Amino acid sequence: MLESTLTALQSLFTLSGFLFLWLGVIVGLIFGVMPGLGGTTAIALLMPITYSLEPNQAMLLMGGIMGSVSAGGSISAILINTPGTAPNAATCFDGYPLAKQGKGGLAIGAAAGASTIGGLIGIFTLIVVIPIMKSIVLLFGPPEYFMLAMMGLTAIAVSTGGQFLRGLIAGAIGLILSFVGYDAVGGTVRFTFGSDYLWDGVPLVPALTGLFALSEMIALSVSGGTIAEAGSTSKITSVWEGAWLAVKHWRTTLQGSIIGTIVGAIPGLGGTVAAFLSYTAAMQISKHPETFGTGNIEGVIGPEASNNAKDGGALIPTLSFGIPGSAEMAVFLGVLVLHGVDPGPMLLIHNQGVIFALILSLVASTLLSNIVVLGIAQPLALITKLDVHILVPVVVTAALAGVYALREAAGDVVTAVVFGMLGYVMIRFRFPRVTLVIALILGELAERSFHQSLNMADGDWTIFFTRTTSLVLFLLIIGAMLIPAVRGLRRTPPQEASQ
Repeated sequence: MLESTLTALQSLFTLSGFLFLWLGVIVGLIFGVMPGLGGTTAIALLMPITYSLEPNQAMLLMGGIMGSVSAGGSISAILINTPGTAPNAATCFDGYPLAKQGKGGLAIGAAAGASTIGGLIGIFTLIVVIPIMKSIVLLFGPPEYFMLAMMGLTAIAVSTGGQFLRGLIAGAIGLILSFVGYDAVGGTVRFTFGSDYLWDGVPLVPALTGLFALSEMIALSVSGGTIAEAGSTSKITSVWEGAWLAVKHWRTTLQGSIIGTIVGAIPGLGGTVAAFLSYTAAMQISKHPETFGTGNIEGVIGPEASNNAKDGGALIPTLSFGIPGSAEMAVFLGVLVLHGVDPGPMLLIHNQGVIFALILSLVASTLLSNIVVLGIAQPLALITKLDVHILVPVVVTAALAGVYALREAAGDVVTAVVFGMLGYVMIRFRFPRVTLVIALILGELAERSFHQSLNMADGDWTIFFTRTTSLVLFLLIIGAMLIPAVRGLRRTPPQEASQ
């Protein structure tokens, strides 16, 4: 192991290794900022370039991309309410309100700090877990997937604050939309209205881009002015103050990192689920959960810690079984195969040097990308001071171009526009968009896992409570639902409680 580590370090501290790492970081940041692109597209586009490289150099390039994409995506999510990647959508809920208050630099600093810590925790977990990967991954099956989805959907009940009825309506709309398309269990096509485009369901990236970016641009066009409210200021020191807040709120950072690592390691869930679970979990432990959605810094720290931690987790099934933990890892698997690296139990025996090169590149890119983000946060925050007549056309054009570039499908542009109008209506009538997004993301997973679990048990419902991991997740759900009630009782004055 020591020899492999020294070889990987030698590859990193060469001119070519350093250049490939920086190339990966820059590409990752750019593709992260651009709505609809993300790490999957970046890896796919650069994969042919790696054919002529040494395996260690290829790992430095790919690790640079994976370690920096989420950092780039947080910038656009915070400043213009446009998630650069799908997992960054959870950052919009509190990051953008902070930008409107003139605290865009503070939010970016907090995101960078949390992302750095989360990324390092995820990578450390990967190193520790590599020898026991198999037993951990096999703990999760359809019943556990169902309980994880239920844990996310529980957020609908606890995240609506004073908009309970509106939140339930928005959640119901999200669930209905999640059922559109091909039913993986029943083998039928539902609610497509004869459109082949909807066979695969509502595409997530165009939907999120429309729901956040386009809807907000419509609202800004109507109201005029700038993103940052009149009279708001953004201090130069606020960027580094934000980074310190990620340390100050260490429980939220640690919790988000753990959730990101665990969920990232479960094939089929991905970073989006991890980010939203981290967001709702941060709400549960916050002293002021009612402020989430209005600019609570913990709403930025939780999902951003998860976003970078998920990469370390997603590499666990990818490297140990050849089962990609996400779409990004599926493309990365192609890079491994291209260089003759066969994922599986013998990976550490035959390709130990390559894996340590990847781990080192992830650590380095996590640090470098967030240092870059902290360095440019203050000038970027000035975007919130631009007049909307300049900003709106640029954002709308970039968003729609990114959506189209993802699959080169005109239907994706139409979907983004439709969800943009839906999002504006929800803003106008004060319907929370977070509940719709959570239900849209988790609805299909919950339905599929539920049917698979019952098929496994010949219709016996007790399968959800007889498996240890599933039972633990169920108890966590019950606990999450009880926390708001307990918190409410604590805040009720004694005289009111006795009446």
